[in-house]
Amino acid sequence: MKISRHIVTVAFALLAGAAAHAEDKGEIRIGQTLPYSGPVSGFGIIGRAQEAYFEKVNAEGGINGRKIKFISLDDAYSPPKTVEQTRKLVEQDEVLMMFGSLGTATNSAVHRYLNSKKVPQLFVLSGATKWADPKHFPWTMPGMAAYQSEGVVYAKHILQTKPDAKIAILSQNDDFGRDYVAGFKRALGDKAATMIVAEASYETSAPTINSQLATLKASGANVVFGVVLGKFTSQMIKGAAEINWKPDLFFVPTSASSISFLEPAGLENAVGLISSSNLKDPMDMQWADDAGVKAYFVFMKQYLPNADLNNSNYAAGYHYASLLMKVLTACKDDFSRDNIMKQAASLHEVPLPLLLPGMTVSTDADDYLPFQQLRLRRFDGKSWVGFGDILDDR
Repeated sequence: MKISRHIVTVAFALLAGAAAHAEDKGEIRIGQTLPYSGPVSGFGIIGRAQEAYFEKVNAEGGINGRKIKFISLDDAYSPPKTVEQTRKLVEQDEVLMMFGSLGTATNSAVHRYLNSKKVPQLFVLSGATKWADPKHFPWTMPGMAAYQSEGVVYAKHILQTKPDAKIAILSQNDDFGRDYVAGFKRALGDKAATMIVAEASYETSAPTINSQLATLKASGANVVFGVVLGKFTSQMIKGAAEINWKPDLFFVPTSASSISFLEPAGLENAVGLISSSNLKDPMDMQWADDAGVKAYFVFMKQYLPNADLNNSNYAAGYHYASLLMKVLTACKDDFSRDNIMKQAASLHEVPLPLLLPGMTVSTDADDYLPFQQLRLRRFDGKSWVGFGDILDDR
């Protein structure tokens, strides 16, 4: 019996298709909301970098035969919009998890919803303490060092280097400000009552903070901790210079340390300012021969060739995507939501390419804080220069 060549060809095509289908184990759907528009739209770059990162992962074969489908939607940094977009991602796009969404108020708006649906809310981009609460919210895990941990690190430095300090605190009157101050006071312990000589706060709607600065200077404080954000960073640095107040130690949180906040204040006025970080700055020449930084630049050149490399949000996006990759790889062949959370809570001294040397990521079922180590850095008029040992809040 003769079999036509056409039938054989079709049969082979069907067999090849079946084999390919057997290897394609379905896609891993990852959802995210970020502000691509609105008051903090600059952070949208984080999502652009991650989109490119997952494109690279897929080009290299995906995760154990599965491709990643990354769906990042604009929430304009507006909680009602976050709710709308998150529901769409969970209920229509049927994402496996939410990853790296930004903001305290925005993530708070979907915190209970995602936990009730048992959808992982992984590596939230906010340092609020509330994200690390595995007992009450087992499906949520933070992605940043906690604001309280950062406050602890600054207080430890003061106790080590200036134990007779007279401290003034200026803080934003919200959860962001309160978290930092709580950690700072916790580390000072009993000495907080005598070392802190003045405290003031401001509302985010306030036009200026001049009166607060004048009051704090009058206290005779020689160490300042400014828990400020955005334009208030510029106002604080410039305002202190204008009233000729030169404290011996002057701290601002990592979230306020962008050069774009320092420039309006005059970079010369920011010299000596202290902040902290756990990441290498890829643009800093000290990391020119670092393997992790080199790999980052190779990635950027191939996948985002027109990006402004001076914008640290690209490196942040790459950093958090590389963290998620560690979790997904550890899942092996079980991509259930339960196993994703289990692996995210089982990280043991995991290194990441852009973490500072000596720093790793560790989590367990009772401790959802992946980053608890920071290194201090000082502004020299051009860039931030790291100094001292790694400090942590363990």
